[in-house]
Amino acid sequence: MEDGEVYRGRSFGAQGEARGEVVFNTSMMGYQEILTDPSYKGQMVCMTYPLIGNYGVNPEDVESRKPFVEGFIVKEASSIVSNWRATQDLGSYLKKNRVVGIEGVDTRALTKHLREEGAKKGIISTKDLNEKSLVKKVKASAGLVGRDLIKEVTCEKAYDWNRTGKFRVVAIDSGIKLNILRSLAARGCRVRVVPATATKEEILAFKPDGLFLSNGPGDPEALPYIVNTVKSLLNDLPIFGICLGHQILGQAFGGKTFKLKFGHHGGNQPVIDLKTRSVAITAQNHGFAVDIGSIRDKNVVMTHVNLNDNTCEGMEHKTLPIFSVQYHPEAAPGPHDASHHFDKFIKLMEKSA
Repeated sequence: MEDGEVYRGRSFGAQGEARGEVVFNTSMMGYQEILTDPSYKGQMVCMTYPLIGNYGVNPEDVESRKPFVEGFIVKEASSIVSNWRATQDLGSYLKKNRVVGIEGVDTRALTKHLREEGAKKGIISTKDLNEKSLVKKVKASAGLVGRDLIKEVTCEKAYDWNRTGKFRVVAIDSGIKLNILRSLAARGCRVRVVPATATKEEILAFKPDGLFLSNGPGDPEALPYIVNTVKSLLNDLPIFGICLGHQILGQAFGGKTFKLKFGHHGGNQPVIDLKTRSVAITAQNHGFAVDIGSIRDKNVVMTHVNLNDNTCEGMEHKTLPIFSVQYHPEAAPGPHDASHHFDKFIKLMEKSA
């Protein structure tokens, strides 16, 4: 770690070196979806649950085209695969996709350190075992603040996810998860996915009924080109943002974002709806948050709050058909408490039409 903390373990993935911001995820399962979540680009994930890999890996549970995590840290990688859907074990999957993995680490100690000191840059190595050398390398590595990682995860060109549906939706791909696309399609949306660099004209050329802003990695304040595009569309379409999409909307409305101490990563984050006072257990993966007090448009109101640290988890516009949440209602992996937000988006498009 950049602060000199050292954790030794055994390699169970690809050989080599990996660098990135170290974060912990509190999910008990869903490691394959976590590995393939593009929002983890630039980060190495420590799983707090001690046994990982017991049900193996299969080609159906991926959330994108490949794993995007920089490294994977576990207490114990299961040597036995016990699931009829599995096609290979976790270690083989990591090797095939060139992801460095380490097991045998005291993940409780590492998680406690990250909670107390905040997320840190780290390095995992199977070839350089000199502690001083590794600390020097990790200190010289890039962090997340100020980095645009979207161009490394977005699609190269626009494509149709499906070709039928009552509502035409354009989804800006900043690292979109497949279950988001499935969730939209299941509700009667014909989804056109466009790169994060798409212009207003390219988006409107599809004649959409709504605009979806996806999740994604890195610092939201390093993405002025997406913010400006969304800002130019605020008065044209119903808009729904998730995670990074929520942070993009916050900036489009004149607000700022800030980095959390160790972020929210896992499927057990409690969020309260300020209107209904109901509490949902949500799936989350983000290291930045919207400063709701900095938003200049006073028609934007906060709708949801994280009960662990009181950060903004949702907002909506009083007069425009626009809303967003910081968490993942598509829940892959995670609870399904928040899937109704997709229904809300459908209703906004019906009303606008």
